[in-house]
Amino acid sequence: MSKYDGTAPVAVTVDLVIFTLRHSALHVLLIERGKGPFLGELALPGGFVRDDEDLRQAALRELGEETGVDGTRLHLEQLRTFGTPGRDPRVRTFTVAYLALGPDLPSPVAGTDAAHARWMPVQDALTCGLAFDHAAILGEGLHRARAKLEYTTVAAAFCQEPFTLADLRHVYEVVWDLDLDPSNFRRKVLKADDFVIPTGEYRAPEVGRPAELYRRGRAEVLFPPMVRA
Repeated sequence: MSKYDGTAPVAVTVDLVIFTLRHSALHVLLIERGKGPFLGELALPGGFVRDDEDLRQAALRELGEETGVDGTRLHLEQLRTFGTPGRDPRVRTFTVAYLALGPDLPSPVAGTDAAHARWMPVQDALTCGLAFDHAAILGEGLHRARAKLEYTTVAAAFCQEPFTLADLRHVYEVVWDLDLDPSNFRRKVLKADDFVIPTGEYRAPEVGRPAELYRRGRAEVLFPPMVRA
């Protein structure tokens, strides 16, 4: 077999790992492929980058076309680039993966080359046999999301404002798959610089005392960090 000499066609794609919390579980957005290769198999949303767009524009366009989700509402960041030979049987392909986070996102609407789009619990998605190398991309996205909760304020991106500290704690518990002590969590959150800001309002519970409501602060880096036990 001859070695790659740089003259064969090369394509650039984007793929999106989109997380939200639904039914008290971390879910990822998947599509059912409506075209080959991997016709009918589940995959992450994504596609080829056009000549007239940058990577972020391509990610937002593919997200809207394949699922109907408005990516401008989400926390969106580059995850990493994947380029293992043979990852796409059509052409030598490098994909730039994006991580997106959003609060209780709506049911997606499939379009273009996606036959269907759905939310799936992350643990199910990791074992269901995704197309291409998307299981590896999803695993990287989960690792990044869990790590970012330790040292950034991105957990608040999963919360609809205003939110309670119990709402925020629930994000950490679901993403980390851990049970956290409410009092200790409250102390750490309120100690962190400009992580959350009280609104002066309260949510009346069915039982017990009203819960204080908060909104996101301006900080992006969490200090002190919220280290996993």
